[in-house]
Amino acid sequence: MNPVSQSVAGPPREIQTLAAECYAKCGAEKFGFTCDDVASILAEVARKHAPAAGPAQLREFCISLKMEELILARACAAGNERAWETFMLRYRERLHEIGLQIAREDSAARELSDSLYADLYGTIAREGKRVSKLGSYTGRGSLEGWLRTVMAQEHVNRYRRHKRTVSLDEETEEGAQFATPEPDPVTVVDPRLESATDEALGALPPDERFILAAYFLDGRTLAEIARMLAVHESTISRKLDKLTKSLRKQLLAGLGRRGMNRRQAEEALEVDVRDLTLNIRDRLAQDSGGAAFSKKKVEAPAGDGSG
Repeated sequence: MNPVSQSVAGPPREIQTLAAECYAKCGAEKFGFTCDDVASILAEVARKHAPAAGPAQLREFCISLKMEELILARACAAGNERAWETFMLRYRERLHEIGLQIAREDSAARELSDSLYADLYGTIAREGKRVSKLGSYTGRGSLEGWLRTVMAQEHVNRYRRHKRTVSLDEETEEGAQFATPEPDPVTVVDPRLESATDEALGALPPDERFILAAYFLDGRTLAEIARMLAVHESTISRKLDKLTKSLRKQLLAGLGRRGMNRRQAEEALEVDVRDLTLNIRDRLAQDSGGAAFSKKKVEAPAGDGSG
């Protein structure tokens, strides 16, 4: 039985050809993958991130992928011990260095990297099968960059869990008073906005989801995010500005495809994200290990008059 499941129809001819071309160079054979397995992996990634690409665009997209790193990650996810040994040899020391950059303390860095190893190796079983986080790596960026993003998100998750350690009962015992909240008025949100939002967020790569989550939801500064991802603060600033503008354009375009005119679409974007029934947190968590969006409104940055 092949370690990679294939669709009923099989990969497109262009992908089969490309898989045959790169098979010997991407190290698939030493991890027990066949050429058909490689084609199935490429087809899976292409269906998710280039669903409407024509033959030429499809080939260009696949060529742009980090094939050797993609195959290594998928082999690890499939439980190949040789692949895991190769992964640890290449990335173990680097992961500890990344953990130090994020946690700033050796014991915390080791605890962070150790918990990541468990997720990467796959210690949680789902429907009788081991689930490895490496199975969500798509090769669109470097594996090291993806690992950095995943580790940074795990650090954020640990911070959130720590903030919730004081229970309501403990606060009550200390004399805290809790007033009965007034019921919030019900806001009816156009389902087309939820559909367009779901579509736009689903198209974001993991690193962009993480930046949105860290800045808008977690309230982290540009400097903190830059430190966690080991880049310059100005890089995060430019990326965040570009990302918010691009996301707004995608939402406007998506609402237009759903029958709204420009004025209606602009008004729809004034809604508070908290009024959406769409679970923004879960939507952005896909592929990024728990990223979330903002409790703020979806608004264009000041000075953005583009459509």
